[in-house]
Amino acid sequence: MSGRLSGKVALITGGGTGLGAAFAKAFVAEGAKVVITGRRKEPLEKVASALPEGSVLVFQGDVSDFESAQAMVDATIKFGGKIDVLVNNAGIDPAGTVVDVPIEQWKKVIDINLTGPFLMMKAAIPKMIENGGGSIINIASLAAVRNIPAMPAYSASKSGLIGLSNAVALDYGPQGIRSNVVAPGPIRTEMLEHSMSGLAEALGTDITGALNAMTRFIPARRPALPDEVAGAVVFLASDESKFVTGATIMVDGGACVVDPCGSAVSSAGVNWGNG
Repeated sequence: MSGRLSGKVALITGGGTGLGAAFAKAFVAEGAKVVITGRRKEPLEKVASALPEGSVLVFQGDVSDFESAQAMVDATIKFGGKIDVLVNNAGIDPAGTVVDVPIEQWKKVIDINLTGPFLMMKAAIPKMIENGGGSIINIASLAAVRNIPAMPAYSASKSGLIGLSNAVALDYGPQGIRSNVVAPGPIRTEMLEHSMSGLAEALGTDITGALNAMTRFIPARRPALPDEVAGAVVFLASDESKFVTGATIMVDGGACVVDPCGSAVSSAGVNWGNG
């Protein structure tokens, strides 16, 4: 099916790399006009240059600053005449346990991953209501429901994002606002590859080997590509999902159903309960 987003205008934060770039490509392919934002202009322009002229606007901005969030929304309305879809994708994932993580780093993760979507929704929702409603898609993570060692700030920010998204679904549903979450598992993006460098070194392998080791217990047995997450986001942006709100869609290759204890046993070549 094509043209599912025909006539719609979308704003995608963190649109210069990884998932955000894949979302922009998929949205344009489905007929939407798209504004991609981020703190670095060069990767945004690279994404836009690969898409049809006039379909994408690049706007440099910082989601953790409310004036910047308002400017992004205003630029979207100026570009497309309205804002139908907001995809809160911008995020960072530095590591560090509760004791080890610097306080300023904790604050930065929360500012970008959680306060950022709050500010973007605060700026966009009134404009969406004026236009009769809209769809908000917040990009969380498997880490929102399954913890990763030494990642408390990231896990807390993504767990909080699910709660925030559900609150918006409840409060603004009567005004035609839908708010949903897509929670990806391991996705082969630049951010994940950077995070895997330490594991690759420890295992004496390359990034692909590290990713294979990390995903060996999940049902899909591999990380996803960004394009494989984009379909869920397009669905939530489209009218096909017009009765879907307050939902969290896991796009994780089945990782959330795995019992790590059972997987460890089966990896030894035996079934659970067999001596």
